[in-house]
Parts: sequence; structure tokens; C-alpha cells
Amino acid sequence: MTSYLAPAPQPSVRVRAPGKVNLSLRVGPVQEDGYHPLVTIFQAVALYEEVTATQVPVGAGVSLTVDGPQAEQVPLDETNLAWRAAEALARFAGVEPDVALHVTKGVPVAGGMAGGSADAAAALVACDALWDTGLPRTDLAGIAAELGSDVPFALLGHTAVGTGRGHLLTPAMTRGEFHWVFAVREDGLSTPAVFRRFDQLSLGEEHDVALAEETPLMHALRAGDPHALGAALHNDLEPAALSLRPELERTLALAREGGALGAVVSGSGPTVAALARSRQHALAIAATWTAEGAADTVWCTTAPAHGARQFS
Repeated sequence: MTSYLAPAPQPSVRVRAPGKVNLSLRVGPVQEDGYHPLVTIFQAVALYEEVTATQVPVGAGVSLTVDGPQAEQVPLDETNLAWRAAEALARFAGVEPDVALHVTKGVPVAGGMAGGSADAAAALVACDALWDTGLPRTDLAGIAAELGSDVPFALLGHTAVGTGRGHLLTPAMTRGEFHWVFAVREDGLSTPAVFRRFDQLSLGEEHDVALAEETPLMHALRAGDPHALGAALHNDLEPAALSLRPELERTLALAREGGALGAVVSGSGPTVAALARSRQHALAIAATWTAEGAADTVWCTTAPAHGARQFS
């Protein structure tokens, strides 16, 4: 009797990277290079994108599959940030870009929470390990910055101050755990569209961006004081997002009526982030949003969370 051995599975690496919330986002007027100067305080939340990088034969190139919530909205070609990350790493390291990538979604799509950037960060770490390129995090961060303003933070995680385009990071001291609840809409908002509306409304002409404005927020983080943090939440893009999606005003109002310590449009929106007193309070705000039809889905989680990390 002949026995057959199943082929050994191909080597693979799994990495998780977090979504984010902008505790504060201050935006200056558009510059000649087309970018807006930013001062932002990022906090990583415990909603993760998971990327699995699997070895493929030489010359196979990059392939990509996706599953999880809203997976049908994610491109499966070279426009995907994870795909671009693999190719960018291969160019930098001088290796062939041969890898099968699989993304499991855990961060809302086009919700201002940097899910695509988390995919890119996770792909960088996964491919670095799979291809044994051995690059230091400083090199990965440099590649990340070329891919997008939020990608370096997805590598770093925790809490950080971002300047420049948001890609120049300084870790921020934070104590304790914060409870967040997010109201997510199925129809996303394009980040470029929100910035265009920001420019049309001349909102960037109101002030120069400066870290000094964030002193109360930084004190709240160091003290681990959720009440003070909620009072300090800020987003210069919020008026532009609300002008494009006026229904978000009601979502914000319901959170505040429900006792949220603070509520703000997350990044470029349309996700609304509310800071709660506890896990139970977050669940109560989520239930109100759901009952009132103010969100298509709700997500409760904690922060800060770790950056891109390999796991078995």
C-alpha cells in the first residue's frame, strides 16, 4: 500500500498593526508641495489589521486576498497599500517582491482610522521577517513615510505626536487605559475630498499649527485623566467633514447626550469617536447609536495599543 505525505506548508509570517484615533488634529494652510502642515496626537486603538505573508515561488510576484468586515471595499491590486509596502521593501532591500499577502480586516474601511496604513505597516514587518532582510525599525519607518503619512504611526503604536505631514513622530507619555466607542458609516469619506473642502472653507487660514496648543491634552495623557482628555479632543477637519456629511452632527450630539467625556470626528471621518468612562459606558453609547440609527456599525475598544507586531 502506497502512502502519500502532504506537502509541507509554505513558510508564513503573521503581523498585527493597530488602527488609530486622532486625539487632536491641527491643520495649516496647503503648501506649495500640495501638503498641509499638521500637528496631531495619535493614539493606537486595540482594533487590528492582520497581515499574513506567505512564501511563493521565485518570480510569482505579489498577490493579495482580503477577508473580514467591508473586505469587498478593499482593492486587490497594486493600488493597495499592503501590496505597495511589499514592493517598496523589496526595492529597498534588493530582493525580489515574491509574496502572497492575506489581510484580515479589523479596522473600518475609509473611516479615518488608518486601516490601510495599518495594512502597510503590518506588511512591512511581515515581509521583512519572511524575506529575512533584517532591516532596523528606522529603515522600515523611512519606507513607511514614503507610503503614507499614517503608516509610520501604525509601526510605532501607543501614543505619539506627529508633525510635518504627520509622519515625524515623537512618543508621548501616557498613563492608564482609555475606553473608546466608534460610530462607523458604510459609506466612507475620501481624505482628499475632506482636505479640499477644508481649503474651500479657508479653515487653514485661521491659525498656524503649533504643539503649544496641545498642552492641556498632553497633561491629561500624562495624568491618565479621561475627563480632561475628553475636554481636550480637537479636530480642525471636523467642520469640513460635517459639511460633507451633515448627519454626523446627530451622531456627535447623541454621544454627548449619552454622557461621553468627549466626542469628535476621527481624522477625516466619517467615523465618530467617543471617549467613555468605562467599558460599560462605551457599550451604552454604542447601544444608543444603534437604536437611533446613527451608525451602520459600532466598535468598542481600548487604547493605547501596541504597534505592528509579529505573532505566532
